[in-house]
Amino acid sequence: MITLYSGPLSLFSRKVEIALREKGLAFERIMVPFNQTTGYDPKHPEVVALNPKRQVPVLNDDGIVLYDSTIILEYLEDAYPEPPLLPVCPGARARCRLDELYADEIMLQALKPLMHRTSPPSSDQTRRLAQEADALIAEHALEKHYAELEDRLAGREFFGDAVSVADIALFMSVLFSLRLGGPSLAPFDGLSRWFERLKLRPAFTQAAVEIAEADRRLSFPLKRA
Repeated sequence: MITLYSGPLSLFSRKVEIALREKGLAFERIMVPFNQTTGYDPKHPEVVALNPKRQVPVLNDDGIVLYDSTIILEYLEDAYPEPPLLPVCPGARARCRLDELYADEIMLQALKPLMHRTSPPSSDQTRRLAQEADALIAEHALEKHYAELEDRLAGREFFGDAVSVADIALFMSVLFSLRLGGPSLAPFDGLSRWFERLKLRPAFTQAAVEIAEADRRLSFPLKRA
C-alpha cells in the first residue's frame, strides 16, 4: 500500500498526488497540519522521522520511503510504468525533465515573493510595502515565464506528445501563480488553453479544487486589484 504524507497548500505534495491519480494508483493520504502563521510547525513526527529535510511530500510504498517530489515521480515511473508520465525517447525524456526543473526551481523563485499575500499581513507597514514591491517585480518575472512557456508549447496540447511530469509541475506553478494574485493568462492564448485543458482532467481538477478549499479555510483573503 502506498502512503503519502501531504500538505493542504504544499505545491510539491499536490504534484505527487496528481501523478498518483494519473497513474490510477490507490494510496492513503495523510494530510499533515498546517496554518498560515506557523506553517508546518510543529512538524509531523512521522515526517520528521522519515525525511531528514523534515518536510512533505514523503511517500512510503511498502517500506520504500522517498522524499522530494522529483525523486518520487521518477520512482513511480519505474515501479508503475503504465500509463507513462515520461517520454520513451531519451531526448524527449530529457526535455521533459528540464521542463519539470523549470517549474520546480526557476518559476518557484518568482512565486516566493507572492506567498506573503495569503498570510496574515505584517503589522509593520514598511515591511508590507517592501513585500508588495518585491511581489510586483516577481509578477513581471512570471509574465516572462508565461511567454517562455507559450513559445515552448508552440501550438501543442501538452509540453510533450502526451501528459507528462512536465505538465504536472508546470500546471502547479501556474496554478500557484494565479492563486497568489500573479499575472493573468489572458494574453497567452496557448498557455491559457493548455491550463484549462488540464483542469478538466480529474486528477488536476481534484488538486485545484482542494487547494481552493484549503485557501478558504487557511489563507488570509487575497486582495484583488
